[in-house]
Amino acid sequence: MAPSKAITITAVFASCIAAFLYLHHLGLQPPLLWTSTGPHVISEEVAFHADVFTPQVLLSAPRRSPAIPNSSGKLAVYTVATYSFESHQKTSEIRVIDIFSGRSTLITNEEKASEPGWLGNTTDLLWLREGERGTTELVVGSVERVGQTYVAGRVPGAISNVKLQELGAGQVAIVVSGKSWPNGTLYNEENEPKKHTSARLYDSTMVRHWDNYVTLQKNAIWYGKLERVKGRWSLGSLTNSLQNTRLESPIPPFGGKDHFDVSSTGLVFVANHPTRNAAFDTKSNLYFVPIADFSELPTSKPRVVELEALQGAASSPVFSPDGKSAAFLQMEQNGYESDKNHIVYVPNIAAPQEGSELSASAQVLQLKMVEAEWDRSPSSVNFSPDGSMLLLVVEDKGDDILFQIDLTESLINSPRHPTALTGAGAVSDVQPLKAGSNELFISSSSLIDNSIYTIMDPARPADAKTVSSNSRDGRSFGLSSDQVSEIWFQGAGDYQVHALVTKPSNFLADKKYPLAYMVHGGPQSAWTNSWSTRWNPAVFAEQGYVVICPNPTGSTGYGQEFVDAITESWGGLPYEDLVKGFEYIKENMAYVDTDRAVALGASYGGYMMNWFQGHALGRVFKALVCHDGVFSMANQMSSDEQYFPHHDLGGFYWESRETWEKWNPARFTGNWSTPMLVIHNELDYRLPISEGLAMFNVLQALGIDSRFLTFRDENHWVLNEENSLIWHTVVLNWINSYVGLPAYREETAGVIDMVDGTFAAVG
Repeated sequence: MAPSKAITITAVFASCIAAFLYLHHLGLQPPLLWTSTGPHVISEEVAFHADVFTPQVLLSAPRRSPAIPNSSGKLAVYTVATYSFESHQKTSEIRVIDIFSGRSTLITNEEKASEPGWLGNTTDLLWLREGERGTTELVVGSVERVGQTYVAGRVPGAISNVKLQELGAGQVAIVVSGKSWPNGTLYNEENEPKKHTSARLYDSTMVRHWDNYVTLQKNAIWYGKLERVKGRWSLGSLTNSLQNTRLESPIPPFGGKDHFDVSSTGLVFVANHPTRNAAFDTKSNLYFVPIADFSELPTSKPRVVELEALQGAASSPVFSPDGKSAAFLQMEQNGYESDKNHIVYVPNIAAPQEGSELSASAQVLQLKMVEAEWDRSPSSVNFSPDGSMLLLVVEDKGDDILFQIDLTESLINSPRHPTALTGAGAVSDVQPLKAGSNELFISSSSLIDNSIYTIMDPARPADAKTVSSNSRDGRSFGLSSDQVSEIWFQGAGDYQVHALVTKPSNFLADKKYPLAYMVHGGPQSAWTNSWSTRWNPAVFAEQGYVVICPNPTGSTGYGQEFVDAITESWGGLPYEDLVKGFEYIKENMAYVDTDRAVALGASYGGYMMNWFQGHALGRVFKALVCHDGVFSMANQMSSDEQYFPHHDLGGFYWESRETWEKWNPARFTGNWSTPMLVIHNELDYRLPISEGLAMFNVLQALGIDSRFLTFRDENHWVLNEENSLIWHTVVLNWINSYVGLPAYREETAGVIDMVDGTFAAVG
């Protein structure tokens, strides 16, 4: 069934309406509107609207980045990307929104423009643009002169993760990340010497990480200074702040802007311990690089902040607004990536002192809720605009909530009491609204909206105002908040388990709907009230399912004890919780037809699909979907991050073989009988493709109805829009066929490769 779309254009000059409609219909980029002099021309975003929320709508809907306000708090810059399945092209725009009117100005729609930011206390913007032969250009434009741009500097390689810091009138520090050669120079793939062999030789692990083979080039943090002379900004040279240190930051594979920060006093960043193997250790530290002049070399090598009590991963380094203090997060246990994050405050970090003195001054903040210790784990930390508060984004019972804690009290023996500033939804970014104010600009999402901009005064959080909702509160996607609810049920022990429920938009309480039971990955993760383009419950709900996403033992956001309980119990307590959840649904949710149930999961969720197959719960489902899951526990020795199974299974395979085998799904293949779709990708180095091939071979040998889908250019996730549409089509057609729902789309030959011709290719 093809999606039905109605596209509308609002607040555009009458002379442009026909051209915009024509270009949008063709899937082309809209023209760049500008004026050379006088006020800028407002070019509104194309208002997206869909009557039915389908995978095509999910994947083609505009995707907005978090927005960054300027110093006056009147404007905010952001990017928006849109994919067209008609033209098979992606368009990307840099736009500025008027915070008080909601009107949007198109700054540029150049294909290779990205990462905009404000240049000091001006209306000038800087962004990156891919140049020729692997170089990067720093482009400057202005809200007041849209269309008039110039290149402020060229960098001889690929850079990203731009951060800007005003140093004074006409001076801005710029900090970016980019790969470096072992000698500290910037890496450019275009200039790499031609090789006459494909051989790689390793003397230590890791060999592969996530979706790449590890190479000699390492991430590094580069800094420089932009100066404005005679009305034009110009970049000097960039300096590698990590040269000759053996440190790497951002930490691969997912580190970005969240792994470093800049102030007028220098840089802070987190990096793995230089003498430990990242395959077996998560130990990392905070480092401070003092910089007197951003056009010169650092005044000293990086100074480490190392706490004896905290031996785990560090993240989210941030300076106070005055650059004199810093804060970051760090875990206690080495080798445990899901340990609780503790908040570390480093006063006077910029004062002249040695690393040992810095470490001694660092303080781990104590947090309490009423009389008990606060058991939540922050994912990010920042300072309030005046530096008196710390702002924390914390996963809590299915939401990612913004909390604040007071820093003005005495730090000695004074536990903090976190205060929630937001409620339902998922906060993704927090920025100061404007200079001289404690108001905040918050970017967030929910299960029905992929981008929401809000302004809030923390003194009056109930008065927060929505600046812009990308989906108009779900209406533009054909969704509403009425579809989303929650349930709690008794778990395997003396605790309650939480689950999110998403119903079809045309839900009727007196009807019965098939169940889609979705198990999250991680396993130390959770379903939250946030947007996703990969596993979006609303896509399944709009096919006619009641979608239930449980957060069993091991899930985050319900206290560290609940997270830790999955250790050495992969197929134990979580499985029992999921059994209890299914029983609760059957007994208490009359509108759910549990006789027409399917289950789906990825990564650890895929492991659980295989565990279902070998155990009683697998028999209650009409069909299963296993995406990049675990088949054989022993094969986790071929994974990239070895500390993960080492922690979760109580040691290495030879040290804790009994536990590894106890929770091994391959032991129970003789019990498999439920039809299953297996998906596994060639670039998945977290769980190699041999896992998926083994599953499919077992299913075929047993004569169980099964299919195998793979993408040679995807990793643990499916990110390409065209591939994702195929993924959704195959998955939905598979499960729909077993519960009596119509196919999502007709299958036509020639779009994907089919080996034996038994099945028609999916289109």
